[in-house]
Amino acid sequence: MVRGKLRIVLRKAALAFAVAVIVSPALLFFLWMLSLSLKPEIDNTSYPPVLIPTTIAWENYRQVLAEGSFGLYFWNSLIVTGTATLVALLVGVPAAYGIARARATHLAVVVMIARMTPALSYLIPLFLLFQWLGLLGTLWPQIVTHLVVTVPIVIWVMISFFEALPIELEEAGRIDGASRWQVFRLIALPLARPGITVALLLAFIFSWNTFVFGIVLAGRTTRTLPVAVYNSLTFEQVSWGPLSAAALIVTLPVLLLTVLAQKQIVAGLTAGAVKGG
Repeated sequence: MVRGKLRIVLRKAALAFAVAVIVSPALLFFLWMLSLSLKPEIDNTSYPPVLIPTTIAWENYRQVLAEGSFGLYFWNSLIVTGTATLVALLVGVPAAYGIARARATHLAVVVMIARMTPALSYLIPLFLLFQWLGLLGTLWPQIVTHLVVTVPIVIWVMISFFEALPIELEEAGRIDGASRWQVFRLIALPLARPGITVALLLAFIFSWNTFVFGIVLAGRTTRTLPVAVYNSLTFEQVSWGPLSAAALIVTLPVLLLTVLAQKQIVAGLTAGAVKGG
């Protein structure tokens, strides 16, 4: 009995240590960026470096938010990410259901290859296409190109959830006279709701942080926030305080969304990890 409890304690301690080792670098960089955003510029460039702010420099955040274009870039990111995520769910969830029920593993592999292909591979032909259509500099090219990122994520995540659903429930619905669409809409979708939440969050995060497409396809008034933060870098001088404040503001929507949906994420990942009979 004592040995069994000791093993459980040791396993929990080893798991906690492993999690701390994995999470600590990301947490360290986040705290470092937070420190830079709260310090005056003289402290950010001093040597030896000042790790803990002696005075809180809220003017870094005021400077970023006072920029006339920041609100426009935030709105652009919201439109592009929201539209790309919504379309990805509308397309990806039914596609994942069809792949899961048809057991078309070759299609799942194709989706994964599309996700693993570097974004630069799509950039040149899409740039030429949108240039020919006269859409360069608008939000439409970014929305369409973000689908290259979001749709494969939604499909790949949802395939495992639909495969984990008990097929007997759907068969009972077919026996009762329900069509395939009714089975999907009334039985499969409600059961896969945790998975849809996970797919939505992952698609939103990847779309929100997409940088390559925006820097090439966007115009001066259609830039998204990651591109706007990059453009704040100059060759003459880098203001680390405002730059770090802008980077934190960009990550804030993703952090809030993740915290608010934490229970759904855990439930979704747990449900998708166990395959039903």
